[in-house]
Order: sequence, then structure tokens, then C-alpha cells
Amino acid sequence: MSDVGQELVNSSAPNSAFTTTIYDEELVFLCQKQESIRFGAAVVPFFYYTVFTISLLGNSLILYLLLRFENIKTVTNLFIFNLVISDLLFTISLPFWGYYHNHQWIFGDGLCKVVSSVFYTGFYSCILFLTIMTVDRYMAVVHAIYAARTRRLLYVYVASATIWIVSLFSTIPKFVLYGTRNDTFVGMLCEETGYGADRIRHWKEVGYYQQLVMFFLIPLFVILYCYTLIVVKLQHTKMHNKDKAMKLIFVIVLAFFLCWTPYNVVIFIKAKQMARDVLDENCSNSLDYAFYICRNLAYFHCCINPFFYTFVGTKFRKHLSSVFGNWIMFGSRYRHPSLSSRTSEYSPQTTYE
Repeated sequence: MSDVGQELVNSSAPNSAFTTTIYDEELVFLCQKQESIRFGAAVVPFFYYTVFTISLLGNSLILYLLLRFENIKTVTNLFIFNLVISDLLFTISLPFWGYYHNHQWIFGDGLCKVVSSVFYTGFYSCILFLTIMTVDRYMAVVHAIYAARTRRLLYVYVASATIWIVSLFSTIPKFVLYGTRNDTFVGMLCEETGYGADRIRHWKEVGYYQQLVMFFLIPLFVILYCYTLIVVKLQHTKMHNKDKAMKLIFVIVLAFFLCWTPYNVVIFIKAKQMARDVLDENCSNSLDYAFYICRNLAYFHCCINPFFYTFVGTKFRKHLSSVFGNWIMFGSRYRHPSLSSRTSEYSPQTTYE
């Protein structure tokens, strides 16, 4: 979170439109943006702690239900398991960043690298697992006969291993560049450091476009394409809960679009400014406010997405009823599937129950 470090430096600058500091022997102009800094310091830590609590409780519950009630060695459950792990990786780093946003980095240089790497690994893998689960649903519904022959555990292992490898490699620049740096005004920072300003600016720009293309545009295209064909397929089936399935699809796509699009628009603007080496002479707070709000929306999606793939399903509602008792009436309000677990792996009808 180099933006956090930059914000901390700006918040402590003297009262002037611009202040200067020496950064790796280069003169860098920093805007003083006290209003946006105060807004971020008030909102961001509270949001991080809230997302941490909800995500930790929700994903831990899903993991418990999976391991206790479900056969983990199925295609769908293995993908859900990996999605939960990626969400938990993302989640466990949030208290560190929440504390850092209001104070300085007190956890040392090693944890600076580790926490930033764990955060981005979970962040990237979460998006990729959502995408591969969409492709898997597309195969199960649109190409059900072919999927019944080919959807084996090896397919899940290869896809999951590929996603983890891609996520880890995408995080390498963060691990290399991130470190602690003592600032005169605010104390210890955890950000990109140790290299020349031009090199750091270059890698930050690469990171912005990596986020935009690999972890937004491509997943968004895949999700829209797959779910569009799934809806077309469902329109020609006689499944009794077809309307419910299509509503769920609409909610999943809408949630992804609303949570991720604003954040990536802001990322694109920041990347273009960095590419043109634009200096904000007016020290406007508008982009900072937009970044805070849009980033929070994107992070919130990592908190809520497991609910779309588990708690909306009949089986998981039944498991919740078994754990928490009869006061949770999920099981009595919805029909339980009579098909076997193996059949439900391929049936369009049970894919969305």
C-alpha cells in the first residue's frame, strides 16, 4: 500500500500548497491534502476492520461447513475451498493496513514485505478464482455432456495451481520493492523504496496496468461472456427455478461490475497521470476521495462473494440449519435437492440451488 505511505507523508507536510522532499536523491513535490487525509484516516481503518471481521467470520464458517458436511474432493467444492483460502489471505492483512493508516509501520521490514505480498496474493487470486468458477459453471450448464466427461479433480488441481502461480508471480514486484523507510515527519513507512524514483514510478505504473488488464478487463469479459451464454441456455430449459437462477446470475454480475469498475477507472486515471508525469498544481482532493471510496467497494466484494457461491445454495442453508438449530429456517423454506452429489455437479438445475 504505497498510497498509504504517500498519504502519511502528505498529511504531515507543512502548511503550503506544495512541499518538497528528497526521495532517493531526487526532488519530489508533495501536495498537502489535509482534508482527504483526514477523511481517509477516519473512514479507511474502520472499513478495513469491518471487512476483516465480516470476511473472517463468513469465510471461516464456509470453511467449517465444507470440511464438516461436504465432500471436499469435488470440482465445485475444491474451487470454493480455494476461493475461501484466497479471501482469508486477503483478509488477514487488513488489520495491519488499518493500523498503519492511522499510525506508522511498527511491524518491521520483514513483515512489510510479507504482509504486502500476502495481501496482493489473496487479492489477485480471489479475482482469478471467481473467473475460473464462472468458466466452470459455463461448462457445466452450456456444455453439460462434455463437462460430465472432462470435469475431473485433475482439472481443478491444474487450474488452481495455475491461479496460485500467476498470483504469486504477479506479487513478486511488491515483495522486491516494498520495505520500510523512516520519514522525518511521520516515522516509519511501508512502501516501495530502495530504488530510484524513476524505477519505482515505472513499476507502480506497471502495477496499475496489470491490475486493470489482468485482474479486471479480462475477468470482466470472461464473466460477461460466460453468464450471457448461461442465461441463453437456461431460457431454453424447463428447469422449475429458472427465474431464480437468472436473478442470481444478474446479482453476481452486477455486484462484480459495481464493485470493481469504479476502482479500476480511478486506477486508470492514476496510471495515465503517472505516464504523463502530471503534477496536480491545484492539489485537488477529488481523485483521493474517489480512490478511498472506490477501493473500499472493491475490497468489500472480496468479503461478500463467498455468500453468492455458498449461502444462496440449498445445501449450505441446510448445513447452517444443522449447526445453528431450528431458529434458522433456511431448510424449511426451500426445497432440498433429491439428486445425488455427483449429479448435482453437472446439472444446470442444481448448479444455482
